Amino acid sequence: MTKTAIVTGSSKGIGFKVTELFLKEGYKVAGWSRSKTKIDHKNFIHIDTDMGDEKSVLKALESSKAFLGDALSVLINNAGLGYFSKTEEMSSQQWLEMFNTNVHGIFYATKAAIPYMRKAGGGHIFNIASIAGLTGVQEGAGYSATKFAVRGFSESLFKEVRKDNIKVSCIYPGSVNTEFFRHVDSVKANDTMLWPEDVADMILYFINTPGNFLPVNIEIRPMAAKYN
Repeated sequence: MTKTAIVTGSSKGIGFKVTELFLKEGYKVAGWSRSKTKIDHKNFIHIDTDMGDEKSVLKALESSKAFLGDALSVLINNAGLGYFSKTEEMSSQQWLEMFNTNVHGIFYATKAAIPYMRKAGGGHIFNIASIAGLTGVQEGAGYSATKFAVRGFSESLFKEVRKDNIKVSCIYPGSVNTEFFRHVDSVKANDTMLWPEDVADMILYFINTPGNFLPVNIEIRPMAAKYN
C-alpha cells in the first residue's frame, strides 16, 4: 500500500508529532492547518486550510492530490479546539466555532477522502476525539457535545467503509501536554499529562496492525491522577 497521509491540525500538538513521525517512516504528508506548519522536508507540503469551510477543505484536497498522487492511505482528523465555561456564559460564536472545526471539519475531510482512499485499495482514518466524548465535562458542555458527535460519526462510519478495506479508529485521549489548554484558565499543560509523540507512536502502531485487525475505539489516559 502507498504511504501517503493527510494530517489536519498539523501545525502543533498531536498533529505536528504525527507529521514528524510519518515523514521519518517514509510517508509523503500533506499537512492541513490555518497556522503554518514549520516543517521543511521534501515529502511534506503545508496547505492553509480552514476545516470549518467545506470549500477550503475541497481546495486542500485537490492540492494534496497534486502532491501525494492518486491514492491516499491515511487520514488523521486531528484539527480541533475547545472553549470552556458555564453554558449560559459561552458565546454562540465559540459554540459554532467548535462545531465547525471539531465536527463539520471531520465530515468534510472524510467525505472527500474516502473515494481518494479507495484508489489505494484501502486505508485508515483516525478521528481524534477526547475522553470528553465518553463522559461529560463540567463547564465543557459544548466541547463534550462535539466529541460525542465525533464518537457517533466514527462508530457509524467504520461499519460503512470496512467493506472497502478502510479502517476507522476513534481515539479518546485524556489530557495531552499541548497548547490546547491555552483557552482553559483552570488547567495548565504539564509533564504529568500524556505526550503528543506517544499518541503519534500509538497511531503508527495501529496503522501497522494486520488487515483483519480493526481497532474501533481507543481510550488512553495519563497515569497521574491529577488530570484525566
